[in-house]
Amino acid sequence: MARNRLRIPSLVALSAALALVTGCGGDSDTSAGSASGKDKGKPSVVVTTTWEGAFAKAAGAENIKVIVPKSVHHAPDYDPKPSDLAAVAEADFVLYAPFEPYAEKIKEAAGSKAELVEVNLDNDADKVKAEVDKLAKLFGTGKAAATWKAAFDTEYAKLAKDLKAAWPGGKSPNVVSQVFTGWSAELAGATTVGTYGPEAVTPAQLAELAKKEPAFVLDNAHMSTGTVLPDSGAKQVKIVNYPGDDLDLLPVYSNAAAELKKAMGAS
Repeated sequence: MARNRLRIPSLVALSAALALVTGCGGDSDTSAGSASGKDKGKPSVVVTTTWEGAFAKAAGAENIKVIVPKSVHHAPDYDPKPSDLAAVAEADFVLYAPFEPYAEKIKEAAGSKAELVEVNLDNDADKVKAEVDKLAKLFGTGKAAATWKAAFDTEYAKLAKDLKAAWPGGKSPNVVSQVFTGWSAELAGATTVGTYGPEAVTPAQLAELAKKEPAFVLDNAHMSTGTVLPDSGAKQVKIVNYPGDDLDLLPVYSNAAAELKKAMGAS
């Protein structure tokens, strides 16, 4: 979630690159379907990362193009390619997050008529469903979104039940969460006694968190700075927020649950 702004070439240079790509037939690889679905009566959606892509897919979109490779953990550091701009130029919707300040510039550089949609990237269950509903309304895919939400609720309830059964000593564990991993504490039914990040944690903050005596630290795999509370006895659990190239959001929850269950079982 780095906040440093992306270095973007001049709009003139980007427009020239776009013209070259569109004239020669640029890269049209996508993570889910074709980058252009207008001829099928379905919206063409360009997303900055797989996280937004998973929200779009959950909402019912099928023609999705992901700009930032999954290997880039901090999306604002990515330099758009001419093929990215070509995809934006053909899109109906462009999805981005507030911490990705280059999204508007990408749209302007490509001369796109796409609707720019800000997505609240938070894996909190209620917030996810709210975003899916919002996107489905824009896409006209309400039925598909309703089907996904039903499957999501079923899977989430199962995972939460399994984690509750794994509580050490049968009691809700106290945890410290990185600000972007609080959703995993909620999934586990854990009690959050403190949070940290995204800025660097000061020694004073660490001392204060250690006083809370958490059993676990839920660290953000995408922004980890190493062991957060060394010598405290707290077990650190790596939580991954981003889905894979299949743009499936459900494995994010099942993987987090597996890590949490393993950590609690080792207590």
